[in-house]
Amino acid sequence: MTDAAPAIEPGRQIQTLDELTSEQADDVLRLLAAAARADGMQAVSEQGQLHLRHGQREGVRHFLLTVAGDLRGYAQLEDTDPVEAPAAELVVHPGHRGRGHGRALGSALLAASGKRVRVWAHGGKSAARHLAQVLGLTLFRELRQLRRSLSPLDVPEPVLPEGVTVRRFVPGQDDAAWLAVNAAAFAHHPEQGAITQRDLDDRKQETWFDPKGFFLAERGGELVGFHWTKVHAEEQLGEVYVIGIRPDAQGTGLGKALTAVGLRHLAAQGLPAVMLYVDADNTAALRVYERLGFTTHEVDLMYRTET
Repeated sequence: MTDAAPAIEPGRQIQTLDELTSEQADDVLRLLAAAARADGMQAVSEQGQLHLRHGQREGVRHFLLTVAGDLRGYAQLEDTDPVEAPAAELVVHPGHRGRGHGRALGSALLAASGKRVRVWAHGGKSAARHLAQVLGLTLFRELRQLRRSLSPLDVPEPVLPEGVTVRRFVPGQDDAAWLAVNAAAFAHHPEQGAITQRDLDDRKQETWFDPKGFFLAERGGELVGFHWTKVHAEEQLGEVYVIGIRPDAQGTGLGKALTAVGLRHLAAQGLPAVMLYVDADNTAALRVYERLGFTTHEVDLMYRTET
């Protein structure tokens, strides 16, 4: 979320679409790449970029801000949560900021959502904080990106609970079981717990997907936990993408063991560092990761309208 200046640029238009053409999607991805180079981070999350690249999704709308036909800004609104307000992300091309485009996109999101919206500000930059204030939004969630070096890897050998074994994910064979455990493990998580088969399929099509780094823990032939790792090849950075433990297997040390399994796998790839995301109010998880040597690298903030 960027750009809070009140100036108005003549000829500005905002088009709202349920689906983008391949050409429109490519234009947005180029805008996102330009913003990432300028800001040092992505303005639209992985989930949002998947929505861009993989066709129409129910509940997802795209906002294209143009001036004389030239794309200057983009926003996405996802209204798929049956309880929470719609979630949004927005970005303005770095060469066209300070002209009110961010405020215009924010106002369009408010209008489209009936003034009930949650908006991400990745990196929590000052311009985004000011825009949130201008739009009348209040801070309610802080997501931290933690990082640590993988050299040296001072992580103890994983000790699995009795009767638990670990193997790698088999695409197609393990989809349904993984989705069920993921939904149970993240029942109260607004994004991860809502992952569907299509969401999983979209990720399996990404160039980074590698089942060799997707570890499943089984007990008595049933899936009880997992650690899905990811490699950001361009940045030479590993990621603890997601760790999930079925509720009846929590508190057994399985999460710690699976974390070690994944970290050792990433270190074996020769990657110098690893990252992960965790909510700031998840103090138990923060303590675990800090004991493993992780420290805060950057912070994403989410703002919302008053409820």
